[in-house]
Amino acid sequence: MSGFVGVVVSDPSLQGHFTQVELRSLKAKYVTLKRESGHVTTNNLPGLMKKLKGLNEVVSEEEIAAFLSEVCPDSDQEIEFEQFLQEYLNLQERVSSKAGASGSKNSWSFLKSSTTTLIHHSPNQAEKSSYVAHINAYLGNDPFLKKYLPIDPAGNDLFDLVRDGVVLCKLINVAVPGTIDERAINKKRILNPWERNENHTLCLNSAKAIGCTVVNLGAQDLVEGRTHLVLGLISQIIKVNPEIPNIQLLADLNLKRTPQLVEIFDDSKDIDEVLSLSPEKLLLQWMNYHLKKAGYKKIVTNFSSDIKDAEAYAYLIKSLAPEHSSILAFDTKDPAVRAKVVLDQAEKLGCKRYLSPKDITEGSPNLNLAFVAQIFQHRNGLSTDSRQVALTQTSSRDEVILSREERAFRMWINSLGIATYVNNVFEDVRNGWVLLEVLDKVCPGYVNWKLATKPPIKMPFRKLENCNQVINIAKDLKFSMVNLAGNDIVQGNKKLIVALLWQLMRFNILQLLNKLRFHSQGSQGKEITDADILSWANNKVKVSGRNSRIESFKDKNLSSGIFFLELLSAVEPRVVNWKVVSKGVNDDEKKLNATYIISVARKLGCSVFLLPEDIIDVNQKMILTLTASIMYWSLQKPQQPETSEQSESSYAASDAASDIASEDSASIIAPSEGEEVNSLPDRASNMPTDDTSTSEAPADDTSTSEAPA
Repeated sequence: MSGFVGVVVSDPSLQGHFTQVELRSLKAKYVTLKRESGHVTTNNLPGLMKKLKGLNEVVSEEEIAAFLSEVCPDSDQEIEFEQFLQEYLNLQERVSSKAGASGSKNSWSFLKSSTTTLIHHSPNQAEKSSYVAHINAYLGNDPFLKKYLPIDPAGNDLFDLVRDGVVLCKLINVAVPGTIDERAINKKRILNPWERNENHTLCLNSAKAIGCTVVNLGAQDLVEGRTHLVLGLISQIIKVNPEIPNIQLLADLNLKRTPQLVEIFDDSKDIDEVLSLSPEKLLLQWMNYHLKKAGYKKIVTNFSSDIKDAEAYAYLIKSLAPEHSSILAFDTKDPAVRAKVVLDQAEKLGCKRYLSPKDITEGSPNLNLAFVAQIFQHRNGLSTDSRQVALTQTSSRDEVILSREERAFRMWINSLGIATYVNNVFEDVRNGWVLLEVLDKVCPGYVNWKLATKPPIKMPFRKLENCNQVINIAKDLKFSMVNLAGNDIVQGNKKLIVALLWQLMRFNILQLLNKLRFHSQGSQGKEITDADILSWANNKVKVSGRNSRIESFKDKNLSSGIFFLELLSAVEPRVVNWKVVSKGVNDDEKKLNATYIISVARKLGCSVFLLPEDIIDVNQKMILTLTASIMYWSLQKPQQPETSEQSESSYAASDAASDIASEDSASIIAPSEGEEVNSLPDRASNMPTDDTSTSEAPADDTSTSEAPA
């Protein structure tokens, strides 16, 4: 087996309504029902459909049965998989009609979340052109990609180019330099299927690690070049969360990079609240600050409807660059003419023209956000008062570690697919709502939503009620809650918040490992502990013929990176290219090894959120999560070829989960709404199961080779 091709549906229009993640999940459920019942008919299908995401709260099993009886009067008639998909879509349409008639919020929200990304297949040509221009500008001189660039924005070359995964990995490194160790990217002129899959798995896990949301997006979707999904991912990478240094368009939009931003707020604004603002909100605040100085009477609240007439842009240019301001921009009553003048003025500031006057007048939010961010980059109009710089100059070692851990927990939370996007953990959890969302993902059924208050929350005691419920649930889960109360969360006690989040992440990891082991062994024995993970790692390395051993997750020998490289090589021998590994003696060599370890783990399918510094400094918490993630991936790895009788069901089960690593494999995966907690994903990348079924490992220097004995 050289690689998987996903679940293929004979009707292209039907397949186009589902991502590979959804198809594989549905295929696994269908095959399981067929295996248990012998046949799939209208008699047993309603019970399955009732459990599908979103339907369980919208329609009853009896209603589904009545619906199916209309289209399949013969209750004994066998329903094939493609017919099952079609009836699922038809039922969604029925629910949509019902929602429209009754105003059911739950029904509509389900349909919106499940189908909007599937229905709108026509890409916005202006957005595509801007992304292509961005890729051409930033990657045009890349040694590997320059023979493929520039891309023609008018054609579909972009979607052909992303199929190998290299350009997306490179784009992530433009957004956040050093995120992906390029030694881990498979770079050849022609890649085989599993090499492509590895690149996309590396891309998706790395995208999650810089703050992108990739729920319901799998490696196979990128291999197939699905236009709306590819553009959505590129859009996120380009405007990714700028809490991490060196981001592209929104790089300087935070107080760490541009402390002078404090001057756009009055003295009554709490500095912690300012630090927690998203880059978009900071950009709006900055824009309104200058508009007010220029005499503009309105408040801009979005990058769409509020700027369609281009008046705000005319006043912004007047405030920031009066030498380029034109009276025509104020005299004309034609928004299109004004938009063209504004773009001409911005070009004189050095802003590249990624959008057209039509994009402004039509209110394209992504393009207008990028346009304002470009203006900010070239001329922000802020002072250079050195007194402001002291805001972020000094940080103790404890604060640096807290900052790194905050980043890891933030990326983990955002990867779970909760409704709220977290920009700053220490601020965003203070009302308790985000923590309740996380708990509901990790432990469905524990949160009593009737007692919870959804933001915005004006009354302080409501925030305390939310946080107290978090504390009570944590106690039910046997967390250590000494000296931690609901008010500590409300007050934003950073160390106590980190302590709570660490226990929650650790609980989730151990829960997944336990369920996977129980599922594979069919037993309910002793639960996995930290000591078991340590023992597993040492034994795995020993069995592979290596002599490395660690005494604990605080073992200083871990800082060289050699143990983790040997562990990764033990679980998948060909994944580590020992030619590029250093001895890890000095700081530079340790940094190279640590960066390589993280990329190789993500390439396998592990969702890890630590930084190289966490390995070098031997951060016990992050070291445990990395080891557990590798263990989780290894336990999912097929150990032997399947028999022909098992092939259909096991393929569907494993294939249904092979892209779920993009949703959240190896490290932290929360069950989807309406699914059982023990619905476990399979491995992320389709690795070979035995030596006889694989093609040879890549031969180029950027790929892998066997570890020396």
